[in-house]
Amino acid sequence: QVQLVESGGGLVQAGGSLRLSCAASGSIFRVNAMGWYRQAPGKQRELVASITSGGSTNYADSVKGRFTISRDNAKNTVYLQMNSLEPEDTAVYYCHVEARSAAWLRWNDYWGQGTQVTVSS
Repeated sequence: QVQLVESGGGLVQAGGSLRLSCAASGSIFRVNAMGWYRQAPGKQRELVASITSGGSTNYADSVKGRFTISRDNAKNTVYLQMNSLEPEDTAVYYCHVEARSAAWLRWNDYWGQGTQVTVSS
């Protein structure tokens, strides 16, 4: 099993910054893609940003130029630096990791418990 522990959410004023962290632990042989999703009240969960094991990144259009995703492969940790936050960024943010526990096992998707980000105007 793989566990994800998120941290870094909170309340911030518009224009402010927050940094989210997500550490994967447990029975890990290899981690592939890592990413962040968010879900606002009444809306579907959406991809915010993702990063491959090789460091290639992908961002939602709404956060390009404001958010930066990065990872520390030695620590199996993914980060999301969020700058110039807007009220529209208010949501629960979920960490996602694709990992497997042995070379002969398939890749599985794992999700964090979610961390609330609230941006006040």
